[in-house]
Amino acid sequence: MHIGLVTGEYPPDQGGVGDFTTQLGRALADLGHEVHVIAAKSQTPNPKLQNPTSGVVVHRVVEGWGWGCWRQVLEVAQELRVEVLNLQYQAAAYRMHPAINFVPPRHDRPPVVATFHDLNVPYLFPKAGPLRWHVVRMLARRADGVIVTNREDYVRLEREIPSARLSLIPIGSNIPPAPPPGYDRDAERARWGVGPGDLLLGYFGFLNESKGGEELMQALALLVERGVSAHLLMVGGRLGSSDPTNRAYAERVEDLITDLGLGERVHWTGYTGPEQVSAGLLATDACVLPYRDGVSFRRGTLHACLAHGRAVVTTRPAVPLPEVRDGENMLLAEPRDPQALADVVMRLTIVDPMARPGVEAKGLSEPESATGPALRTRLGVGASALAAEFTWERIARKTAALFRRL
Repeated sequence: MHIGLVTGEYPPDQGGVGDFTTQLGRALADLGHEVHVIAAKSQTPNPKLQNPTSGVVVHRVVEGWGWGCWRQVLEVAQELRVEVLNLQYQAAAYRMHPAINFVPPRHDRPPVVATFHDLNVPYLFPKAGPLRWHVVRMLARRADGVIVTNREDYVRLEREIPSARLSLIPIGSNIPPAPPPGYDRDAERARWGVGPGDLLLGYFGFLNESKGGEELMQALALLVERGVSAHLLMVGGRLGSSDPTNRAYAERVEDLITDLGLGERVHWTGYTGPEQVSAGLLATDACVLPYRDGVSFRRGTLHACLAHGRAVVTTRPAVPLPEVRDGENMLLAEPRDPQALADVVMRLTIVDPMARPGVEAKGLSEPESATGPALRTRLGVGASALAAEFTWERIARKTAALFRRL
């Protein structure tokens, strides 16, 4: 098939939607499809780029994502004889402008499949209120097919469109477990001032309101108060390229680090390549991802931690997720609760369950009674097994099968 992937961000832009589009495009090309990425213009002198190792051609031809963007997208699609357009939708990736939501009538275009990376609403005008959700719903109704990446969004959209047009296809990890040649875990930890007996927690992803950065810092402070020699490695860049609100939140988190006296315990890798991200993740003892809206498989950062076989501490999902098994492939805490988060992380540090304040070993099930390094090992094995369910080949095959049905 000739497939067009329309995206509001694409490398070198920093963001999850761009990373997803990169991985999906490569996987579709590996299956023999002709893949074209249609993105906004950049400073690159040549607007048509091809990565010879991926087989994906990138067309940076869209002037901007305001009114008129669909005309430019369809002109390129017609020139390329695209058989299906797959719109990667996240409001922030299109600068919160609603124009991309207005899919033209079918007689003027090839089939359009909208992949919703989340259901956040665009900005229309002050006090737009419910109208913003109407614009998101309109995109779902106008598209010929809709893909959601997680159970929560599926439950919400199945009330809006026929189930025959709605598919749940997850995302995968955009960071393979492939550190630089000659990687040495102890040396990587020492690079950040972390000793063999210290607990190194990891966080991966940009900082924004939904990811619980403040709770993470408060939980770290509580661990230190309890005598745990804990450090936190913030892996990757602090801010993405799309959402300007992230900057203000990142500043709040940085101020909190100063207020809590954690400056020597919080380490930042900064934005870096996949090999160095992998090196940082592998150096950690556990990844702590305290999402305020609960753990979700729409989070590429979660998938990266799972793929690296890390013990994952996160928050209870908003809807039941059978794949998430507390004590087997993750540890779960209540959202927005630093005390609960610290309590759960403590399970990764204590060898004797009787040493946990207020807890009696009697009556604990076998997974609950496991603590310390044994629990970290158990969770890491469970994480790797869960990650195997989210390979890009499997994702690409499901996506291509949906395209063929249109």
